[in-house]
Amino acid sequence: MSRPVKRSLTLRGHRTSVTLEDEFWQAFREIAEASGKGINELAAEIDEDRGVETGLATAIRLHVLAHYRQRREP
Repeated sequence: MSRPVKRSLTLRGHRTSVTLEDEFWQAFREIAEASGKGINELAAEIDEDRGVETGLATAIRLHVLAHYRQRREP
């Protein structure tokens, strides 16, 4: 597994950054592409749904995890 890398995003017109491992970033991009969304759009949706206690990078990791768990369920 790779070390986390800082990545830039634009959420509703303002720049922000998240620190994610390459594996999570790639999975996040694949999920966005498969859903027909850009990474900024998907990140904005995740940002809206997360609680104030959860950081954006953590929320993205949890979104990726939930996505792949749902794919495994029969």
